[in-house]
Amino acid sequence: MTQAAGDPPPAPARSAWPWVSNLGGLALVAGLLWWLGSGPALAALRRIDAPALLAALLLGALATVCCAWRWRLVAEGLGVRLPLGAAVAHCYRAVFLNATLPGGVLGDVHRAVRHGRDAGDVGRAVRAVVWERGAGQVIQVAFAALLLLALPSPVRPYLPAVVAVAVAVALGVVLLVRALPRSGPSRRARALRAAAADVRAGLLARRTAPGVLLTSVVAVGCHLATFVLAARVAGATAPLTELLPLTLLALLAMALPANMAGFGPREGAAAWAFGAAGLGAAQGVATALVYGALVLVAALPGAVVLLRRGPITFRVRSTARAVNQGGSAAVPAAGLAGSV
Repeated sequence: MTQAAGDPPPAPARSAWPWVSNLGGLALVAGLLWWLGSGPALAALRRIDAPALLAALLLGALATVCCAWRWRLVAEGLGVRLPLGAAVAHCYRAVFLNATLPGGVLGDVHRAVRHGRDAGDVGRAVRAVVWERGAGQVIQVAFAALLLLALPSPVRPYLPAVVAVAVAVALGVVLLVRALPRSGPSRRARALRAAAADVRAGLLARRTAPGVLLTSVVAVGCHLATFVLAARVAGATAPLTELLPLTLLALLAMALPANMAGFGPREGAAAWAFGAAGLGAAQGVATALVYGALVLVAALPGAVVLLRRGPITFRVRSTARAVNQGGSAAVPAAGLAGSV
């Protein structure tokens, strides 16, 4: 059946996967509580006090500012003006939406599209968020690998082989990308040219790379500190050198897509890690649940931003205004970022 000229475009199909994945996470946590007993988890949640909430708010604020600063660096490297105050407000709103909506990334999608609409270049703004989040994940994994290699953990014996395979795969991907044709009018060639220009301008430029690295490391440190705080609130008395690798493994599990703030995988990974380390799976689940509660409290300023009625505006550099209305990658981002 054909669509008439004046008819509105059909609505895109909605995927049920985010809801299914979150129900799966809920079922996993329920199963763990049934198997291990809910008493330790409930007792740990009751031990959350005002100092713990204040510490979580401060750590969350520092992590959010770092993420906003990283986003600003990448966005401006791609030629889109992004004031730091507006970036912080939008990151807070994204954190709150990620923590309360299915999928775990809807807040980042919202800030990318909102920034692009306000700046007049949706394509470039979306790419800025994608590269910013991607850089943060890569640095987090590298930081985790170094820490897990240095400190004792249940995965330490397997890490050298895992790291070797990861490095080999990364080199293979780099060689494959370099071997692909980058010239010509094909869509693949244009995409490769745009991606290479984005990486050079938004991530590897001398004025952006140090800031991206620093902010990512500090943000990971804030999340780790919050996890250790949750472990102490939950009653864990193990030394810090023993707790850090365990909480880091649970933190890495939160990176799995389509989960609301890592709910489910986080508790499963913590149960396994704490159990394998001899601290008890129940202690791991209690720690992960306390962490989730602290993170939700730390994200509450995002609810205030979400309820604000005044729009947050962005400006675009004058050179970026020459981009077509679709905000496509036809104009290399490096050309908008000056010298790199």
